[in-house]
Amino acid sequence: MDVNGAKGTLAVIGGGVIGLAVARRASCDGWAVRVHRADAPGASWLAGGMVAPLGEGWPGEERLLEIGLASLRMWHDDFLDGLPPEVVTARESLVVAVDRADVDDLATVGKWLAAQGHPVETTTSARELEPLLAQGIRHGFTAGAELAVDNRALVAALADRCQALGVTWAGPVRSLDEVRDADLALIANGVDAPALWPGLPIRPVKGEVLRLRWRRGCMPLLQRVIRARVHGRQVYLVPRPDGVVVGATQYEHGRDTAPTVAGVRELLDDACEVVPALGEYELAECAAGLRPMTPDNLPLVGRLDDRTLVAAGHGRSGFLLAPWTAETVAAELRVGVRA
Repeated sequence: MDVNGAKGTLAVIGGGVIGLAVARRASCDGWAVRVHRADAPGASWLAGGMVAPLGEGWPGEERLLEIGLASLRMWHDDFLDGLPPEVVTARESLVVAVDRADVDDLATVGKWLAAQGHPVETTTSARELEPLLAQGIRHGFTAGAELAVDNRALVAALADRCQALGVTWAGPVRSLDEVRDADLALIANGVDAPALWPGLPIRPVKGEVLRLRWRRGCMPLLQRVIRARVHGRQVYLVPRPDGVVVGATQYEHGRDTAPTVAGVRELLDDACEVVPALGEYELAECAAGLRPMTPDNLPLVGRLDDRTLVAAGHGRSGFLLAPWTAETVAAELRVGVRA
């Protein structure tokens, strides 16, 4: 195991935000790390990049809220160390409601968060915080510690940091037998994880995501992440230096990644109902990806056998939970290979 001062060799299967976060952490801890990644972009490429446990919170998901808040603290403590500051695109979330039923849903979430010991600051003057909101939107709450990151810039920055730490790169694998030369292997390839370890309860859930680009003459860019409830649906608007990311639909459709007219129309209608000025932006990108979901919406992070670990099934929370996942895997790596 301990060769030339290294703790051992680790093969990380998956080059998204989870795999790269673990690779960076393990390399810093003295492991010789090799990341197996595909050329085609995965879920991390399409994500909104929200780091928003309170904005995402919902009654019944107490454990997800708990680990999400722990991970948010790690983002603020040291996860961004060594990464370009511009990867952070917003430093507060504003959660708002459109109609009366949406306001009631928001109140339910607020009461639940307070019951968990995390009261939020409510407002009936949401437009004073974000003047671009539609005139009828008044009710909401803020989460001042939440973040948004440029998902693509962050993944690139993590890869650069891994490179600087001596992480090596290889292509994707179809079987764990292909990484038997490593002391340990980590399965972190999202919806493809069950192909390597049959029985993992991870399924693909489709979601469309749009990127809208600011044009000369348009209203100014948003300053906060906006999460809105729109007639029972949810939509998020995430600031970028050149516009906004709009997402995301969510439905079961196998491994289909073709954007649908209905999904795109729903996102555009909801986004413009929340921020009418977005109707003048350029529709720069329209895509659909696959979230790796589990039955209880909690990620699978831990040991599968003496030589195999898993960090997959993060669903809609991959970027949020990247630091927590890296630390959880790091703790397991200290055990090394179990005889």
